[in-house]
Amino acid sequence: MKKLSIITAVLVAMTTLVAAPAANANAGTVTLTVAGSAATGGTVVGTPVSLPVPADNSIDAADALKIAVTSVDTGTVVTAVATNATIVSALATSAAPVTASSGSSTLSVSTGTGNSADFYVYTKSTSVGTVAITRAGTTTVYYVQGTAGALNSIAITAPATGAAGTVATLKVTGYDVFGNPKGGATINTLVSSNGAATATALTTDTAVATLGTKEQTVTLPASGSVVVTAYATVATAVTGLAAPVGSVVATVAVRDLAGELAAKNSELAVANAALAAEKAGRAADKVAADKALADAAAKLAADATTAKASADLAKATYIAEYNALAKKWNAKNPKAKVALKK
Repeated sequence: MKKLSIITAVLVAMTTLVAAPAANANAGTVTLTVAGSAATGGTVVGTPVSLPVPADNSIDAADALKIAVTSVDTGTVVTAVATNATIVSALATSAAPVTASSGSSTLSVSTGTGNSADFYVYTKSTSVGTVAITRAGTTTVYYVQGTAGALNSIAITAPATGAAGTVATLKVTGYDVFGNPKGGATINTLVSSNGAATATALTTDTAVATLGTKEQTVTLPASGSVVVTAYATVATAVTGLAAPVGSVVATVAVRDLAGELAAKNSELAVANAALAAEKAGRAADKVAADKALADAAAKLAADATTAKASADLAKATYIAEYNALAKKWNAKNPKAKVALKK
């Protein structure tokens, strides 16, 4: 029995050792290619697979990273999840177009009776994107990054106004058809003022912080305005994608600060005069009000004096009349005299 137990344990161990490679093999093999050639990079964020954006609105072999998963167990479901990238199950053909609006961020393939699955990943962004491939419990992340397409549109920013004689800063920006900043693009400017025009060729920056932009300074004249026209050779229009914009205009109105200051001083003088007139009017109104109040007080005092005098006179008359009658009474009735009033 002891020998049987030992043999059983050995057999279990051997089964485990044999099964382990099969379990690891479940994850299969992943191959990265672009247009049939092995992809460069893709396994770390610092070296993503570089892909051209699909500026022709067709997802072809050159635009997509093919991720081929092979040697997985029959029936395995292989899932891909993309961030800042798009997954399609096939490339474009004349019979079945695949455009820059095709695909989604997730896709699952069931191998069914087979043991392989293919995914195609493209990007319209020059920012790094990711694709996570999950199979048999194993997830591997790959990195892609788009390279900007041809110059498709331009823009210009400029201050709306500027003081005469000062320097205004203009900025032109170039974009590809998907709105990615386009470095190294040529954008021309034509600065027109008071009948004179100056043309300048600008090349947009390639540095990350200012990618796709270029600044230009313009000294503003004494009066009038400065009209800046930016123009460039842009890509041909592609059906289904943003229309090219090859010319834009900005206007900087020149401000006459001395004239504006004089006008403001004039407005201030008028306002001060109106304020002074109002204060004078208020002072006159106060004088009139004070006089009216004094007159009213004087009249009230006079009326009070008159009323008192009238009251005193009435009282004196009453006393005199009473005392006269009292004296007559007292004379006739010496035993029932009444007191006289004072």
